Amino acid sequence: MVTHTGRIRLDKWLWAARFFKTRSLASQAIDLGRVRIDGERIKPAHEAKVGEMLDLQVGDHRLQVVIRALSTQRGPASAARELYLETSDSIARRKLREEQRAAEPAQSTKGRPTKRDRRELGKILRG
Repeated sequence: MVTHTGRIRLDKWLWAARFFKTRSLASQAIDLGRVRIDGERIKPAHEAKVGEMLDLQVGDHRLQVVIRALSTQRGPASAARELYLETSDSIARRKLREEQRAAEPAQSTKGRPTKRDRRELGKILRG
């Protein structure tokens, strides 16, 4: 991945770091306030700087990352991970959320029961 030393728009960096599939989605997230720097709302044309702390909301995930390098090209995921560093608080929150999801019994169900499942359930209920 080619690192960039000049100026780069934040929406372009978010796209290159693979937080969003397209630049327009990254720009839209910034406009909606889902990307903040130090708690402040910003514009998509904001200049990304190494060392800045970003608060991101991507889907139902909340991430806190620090920009480590700049790039204008979108490359493989392994190279994109080199562009940022996720904070330890953010990692801990993400792992806690994953553990809570694994504990939910509704996650293990697949949908409607099959005919066989209904018959077995009927046998259990009858006696």
